[in-house]
Amino acid sequence: MDTLGNLPGHMIRRLHQLAVSAFATETREAGFELTPVQYGSLLTLAQREGIDQATLAGLVAYDRVTIGGVVSRLESRGYLTREVREEDRRARLLRLTERGESVVQTIKPAVRAAQARILAPLEPEEQEEFMRLLKKVTAGLEGRDTEEMEGDVLNKVG
Repeated sequence: MDTLGNLPGHMIRRLHQLAVSAFATETREAGFELTPVQYGSLLTLAQREGIDQATLAGLVAYDRVTIGGVVSRLESRGYLTREVREEDRRARLLRLTERGESVVQTIKPAVRAAQARILAPLEPEEQEEFMRLLKKVTAGLEGRDTEEMEGDVLNKVG
């Protein structure tokens, strides 16, 4: 019998809601007002400085148009700058400011706490298996190998 609890899409959506809530709670308690996508963008720029907005969108798996709003909000908070790329005047290179770099470093304990909260119902071995399966499903749906995901910026909290 079909019930919401037996539909993987529904359960993944619900888990996403709970994960975002855990992230918001932990980071807010630490004095930060960032969404997971904003944090992911800052972390990505800390590890790949000088990329353009379209590349950032791909790396954080976000729509290229919608990432513009994320970047604008981060820029207005003084976390990053946009510079015109000389060879393509339409493209903007993104760089963290000192303030942005500080936020990435300072927020890490809260982000780690959020990740621990998300996985807390599982035993340590189950956590590893759950992460392996999440990567496998995601990679399969994206049409790539699981090993490719190991290098993804967002798989690393720091």
